[in-house]
Amino acid sequence: MQINQHARLSIAPMMDWTDRHCRYLHRQLSRHALLYTEMVTAPALVRGNALHLLEHDPKEHPVALQLGGSDPDELAQAARLGYQAGYDEINLNVGCPSDRVQSGTFGAVLMHEPRLVAECCSAMISAVPVDVTVKCRIGVDDQNPEIVLPEFLSRVSAAGVGRFAIHARKAWLKGLSPKENRDIPPLDYDLVLRMRGLFPALHLSINGGITTLDQAEAFLQAGLDGVMFGRAAYHQPADVLCQADRRIFGAEGPDTTPEDAVRAMLPYIERHLSQGGKLNQITRHMLGLFSGRPGARAWRRMLSEGAHLAGAGPKLVEQALARITDETDAREVANLPE
Repeated sequence: MQINQHARLSIAPMMDWTDRHCRYLHRQLSRHALLYTEMVTAPALVRGNALHLLEHDPKEHPVALQLGGSDPDELAQAARLGYQAGYDEINLNVGCPSDRVQSGTFGAVLMHEPRLVAECCSAMISAVPVDVTVKCRIGVDDQNPEIVLPEFLSRVSAAGVGRFAIHARKAWLKGLSPKENRDIPPLDYDLVLRMRGLFPALHLSINGGITTLDQAEAFLQAGLDGVMFGRAAYHQPADVLCQADRRIFGAEGPDTTPEDAVRAMLPYIERHLSQGGKLNQITRHMLGLFSGRPGARAWRRMLSEGAHLAGAGPKLVEQALARITDETDAREVANLPE
């Protein structure tokens, strides 16, 4: 399957969330969804030699590296490092609104500078043989998205970028926190859909406020090429990913289950602990696996309270999983609604 096909459903880069442990978990739920790293800054890789930020498990593929930066030469070097580390795609962040990102002149502030974004992308494309893509907003601050977004897509695609993930909200660089920027600016899905008609040669994914596979299927049926999930895929990963291979990618065979994913994580947990890692570094990403299911509260409580303790390991995860199984079986016997 080509990387563009995997991008029919992708999991957005999310700072402090989509680390390598989170991605490994998500891969147990879906074989085909495209996964993204947290944003890694080009200066950290090139000037700081922080190559540990590129670590990932081979089983995560297909997986994309998201870079932050605004210097073409530095981004080209960082892209090359990402390619050498084995990533399937290099993505440029033109959407993050945080103050720290703005001070580095990258992220959403680059919506003001499509020419510079094009130069950055051109340099990255010349540096690596894998796809270079862009994740952007529809505009920032007082910009008119109806004007800004098509101009941005036109200029940056002319540099060779063929795939964009568009967060269907403006970002307000002053006055709103990053958290508020994920909720307060109104969504404009119709604008993104109109871009499909204006740029038929581009692969366009939509991002922002999407929480169900029903929504994803509707966007794909409306003509978009991909759907990118954010927080819903983190907080309720099974709801988003367990049926995705069948419904979005047309795969045959049974859907995955969160129970199977937990069992598949146990050898990974063992390896992580044997290398000096801590259980809660992995299980913090697993708390929402059984959201809405009988036993979900006990699952979350046992992992939240116990995973940080000395000696905590796979046995704790198995004990927490047993609470899910026990409560599910009890409800089935009693014929109670879930």
